[in-house]
Amino acid sequence: MAGSWGPMRISLYQISRDCCSAAAAPYNHHRNLLPFHGGKTLLAWRSGISSMHLPKYQTAFVKRPSIYYCNAALSTTAVPYIDKVDFMKLQNGSDIRGVAVPGVEGEPVTLTEPVTEAIAAAFSAWLSEKKKVDASKPLKVSVGHDSRISAQVLQDAVSRGITSAGLDVVQYGLASTPAMFNSTLTEDEAFLCPVDGAIMITASHLPYNRNGFKFFTNAGGLGKADIKNILEHAVDIYNSFTDEGLMKSKREASESLKRVDYMTAVRKAAGNIEKPLEGFHVVVDAGNGAGGFFAEKVLQPLGANTSGSQFLEPDGMFPNHIPNPEDKTAMKAITQAVLENKADLGIIFDTDVDRSAAVDSTGREFNRNRLIALMSAIVLEEHPGTTIVTDSVTSDGLTTFIENKLGMQKTKMTHCLFPGESTPRFKRGYKNVIDEAVRLNSVGEESHLAIETSGHGALKENHWLDDGAYLMVKVLNKLASARAAGIAGGSKVLTDLVEGLQEPRVAVELRLKIDQNHPDLKGGSFREYGEAVLKLLENHVESDPKLQKAPVNYEGVRVSGFGGWFLLRLSLHDPVLPLNFEAPSHEDAVKLGLAVASAVKEFPALDTSALDKFVQTS
Repeated sequence: MAGSWGPMRISLYQISRDCCSAAAAPYNHHRNLLPFHGGKTLLAWRSGISSMHLPKYQTAFVKRPSIYYCNAALSTTAVPYIDKVDFMKLQNGSDIRGVAVPGVEGEPVTLTEPVTEAIAAAFSAWLSEKKKVDASKPLKVSVGHDSRISAQVLQDAVSRGITSAGLDVVQYGLASTPAMFNSTLTEDEAFLCPVDGAIMITASHLPYNRNGFKFFTNAGGLGKADIKNILEHAVDIYNSFTDEGLMKSKREASESLKRVDYMTAVRKAAGNIEKPLEGFHVVVDAGNGAGGFFAEKVLQPLGANTSGSQFLEPDGMFPNHIPNPEDKTAMKAITQAVLENKADLGIIFDTDVDRSAAVDSTGREFNRNRLIALMSAIVLEEHPGTTIVTDSVTSDGLTTFIENKLGMQKTKMTHCLFPGESTPRFKRGYKNVIDEAVRLNSVGEESHLAIETSGHGALKENHWLDDGAYLMVKVLNKLASARAAGIAGGSKVLTDLVEGLQEPRVAVELRLKIDQNHPDLKGGSFREYGEAVLKLLENHVESDPKLQKAPVNYEGVRVSGFGGWFLLRLSLHDPVLPLNFEAPSHEDAVKLGLAVASAVKEFPALDTSALDKFVQTS
């Protein structure tokens, strides 16, 4: 293999960025302005109610918006009637999630086309306000989607909502979440980049009937407060819609559709490069999501043998397994593929490629705590002493691993957000850990990695984007650098990096649901009830000498005892108290479970059946 390791690393990073941002390569096809719904357009952002409307069609001080199409298709589904919608229930932290496909009992459709148009128009108004738009040069918003069966319908609705606010649209069709964020950063006028904002249509690993939206600017993903304001504004836009205006908008949009295969640009971006992975056999499992490109467009140009890769074709029904690196069936599938094909490494993505995991040649999985340990080892080699930010359910063994193997106790362990008696833990949620890493850097505390147990991992060098493909490029870089240094053994180099990681024999997550209709709530909210449960558990722990409450904790009640730990916390949005615990044996895990059960039994509205079943197995 020619060349030094430096050029190899650049090649790996660059092709990952080029191919992950393949959607940022549309061709210049224009279409006429869509008519405004109900004869109105919204141009200015307001928190809450906006009264900034313009007359029907556009006036002189708004440039005619355009839609640029890349590999996009339009739906001909009939427009539903306007119904009352609780927009605020669509918020899922810093994302929007809802039901987009009918047919599942007890799950009525909440993410209709009019709802989607209203949300897109509200985002456009928010973006215009943030960017202080120049009326002579309309902002551009890119729109992409994963492989879900409702994706194209929602993409078209999003586009209509954006153009109704006077902004231009760049439709990318099938894309990954990292690609959408990269479209706000890439500087290439030929590819209409950078755009001013981006919308990714995805519901990650949720069932086929769900869908949702993630929003980006070049500053990163939007926060919870932004999403709340957008949804509040969408209510007012939605209430101004008329059936006639919606139908007219859809009809004219369908008549002016143009389609372009943007993969031509991807092939060009993959060009003549070195092949640092020549001789490596890597299989990819995309789970029929949007990650199938990684085998052909990233690994093969780098020289890797990708035979045995599976489920690369997009299929929104997910016929083989849910694309989720935390799912046991999914991990079993990629492990089996690695072993059957005698591959060096297996890589698996979630639906929109913002999460990933790996499997080594022996079938050992690198997800959850192992993935965090592996990425920490790689990052700490490059940035000794840097702070690693992670979430509240990481293992105590991870702290020991970082301290003993990587020597962080000699640098900045006191600030590291790993679990442990003397170190704080941060809240669950990928946006929470990323925001905390950004905050630490802003106050002079160097942090280069934010990663949670679900597989969301973000690096400072990659603009703090949670990018599953980029994490795997870091792993591949490690393989290539070891090969260049004359170190044999394939993926054993990765296994060696996490040697010494103490892993619990038992790791369990249970979900204790709160019955919101139970009389014990006495008219209060599930959140108030859940907080009362946590307070009583905290008091119970303090009176038990065998248990020790973590001195610093950012959510819920985390307790050590019987050689393990448990964490009971309240879900942000659902009437659920997730319970995680790890222990060196099943017997010790049952002891932890009994400690929780004895404290929460006084709350009849709390469904403890899963916990009761677990402790009765002793």
